[in-house]
Amino acid sequence: MSLRHADGPATATALVWDWPLRAFHWSLVLAVAGSFATHYAGIEWFDWHRRCGYVVVVLIGFRLAWGFVGPRYSRFSTFLRGPAVVIEHLRGRHPYPVAGHNPVGAVSVLAFLGSLAMQAGTGLFANDEIANAGPFYGWVTLATSNRLTSLHDLNSSILIALIAAHLIAIAWYDGLRRIGLVRAFWTGRKTGAEGIRSSRGGLALAIVMALIVALALAIRAAPEASVSFF
Repeated sequence: MSLRHADGPATATALVWDWPLRAFHWSLVLAVAGSFATHYAGIEWFDWHRRCGYVVVVLIGFRLAWGFVGPRYSRFSTFLRGPAVVIEHLRGRHPYPVAGHNPVGAVSVLAFLGSLAMQAGTGLFANDEIANAGPFYGWVTLATSNRLTSLHDLNSSILIALIAAHLIAIAWYDGLRRIGLVRAFWTGRKTGAEGIRSSRGGLALAIVMALIVALALAIRAAPEASVSFF
């Protein structure tokens, strides 16, 4: 596949972002948006809020695994760098990579994974102080559930801040610098990059199925408990 520019010959594009990673990214966008929407819609939407949380749990688990066994540009070892490299990039002394995450993007990935893991993890034990609770509520005391609920609420503000910063960064890189991040994460292809040979789709599906089964078994094994505050 190639792109033709007005001032030169066709420029080859290569597959950089594997389809499992792209599916993860856009599924996560929908799941997180759904989580916030169902949270603010009222307690009658709690079941859907919980289902969105399950999707986030599976997606985060997949991304963590994919960071070790996925194709080249999905692996943590490819893009994680030390603080010095991040500072050099912010100062403009570290060139923007042709493929993969830049150093600031790598920090963003870690921040999102950490915040989302916290949000989904605490949600499994949280309660709404009315009549609904996460599936693992029965495994902890009420006091512990309340503490985790407070963390769940606090972290939601951190997550909103991360989302806002992410959108601002996209506007900067795509709107002003014309990097083409959104296009690349939709098509998977970038110009002038060394591409990957395979998306390893079969392995990705196996990981997702294993995570779904593990979560379903854990939910089934959790003790039944009713939420009572009176």
